[in-house]
Amino acid sequence: MAEIIEYRKDLAPYFKQINMDWLEKYFVAEPYDVEVLSNPEKYILEKGGNIYFVAEEGIPKGAVALMNNEYGELELTKMGVDESAQGKGYGNLLIQHCIQKAREIGVKDLILYSNTKLSPAIHLYKKFGFVEVPVEKSEYARCDIKTIKSLL
Repeated sequence: MAEIIEYRKDLAPYFKQINMDWLEKYFVAEPYDVEVLSNPEKYILEKGGNIYFVAEEGIPKGAVALMNNEYGELELTKMGVDESAQGKGYGNLLIQHCIQKAREIGVKDLILYSNTKLSPAIHLYKKFGFVEVPVEKSEYARCDIKTIKSLL
């Protein structure tokens, strides 16, 4: 049975590896990716964000972050699921958890940046009510779509 667990320092290597595997499969890890994934406490936790994992028997199989980005937005980011655990609905669990947490802290909108090449992911985001808006800026060269979910 899968469960959602919060970030602990001993889980940092899982956060980095799950995301690096995903990035290297579909794109390339950009310098900002490596910096954030190598220092999640500095870039995510210390800025009021959080990291969550979906775990099987305590072992993380997927990860996601809620991060206050450089533009003053709460961003759902750094989501990936280990290849061995794909197809189990873990992406759904992670998104549902993040939406719930964002609502609990009273956020008006949740932002998600992605790439249209990832059509299954885009479909998943739309299923949860994220709608496309113009991409005015992003930290990532690979970003060609921005979505937003109103939480009000």
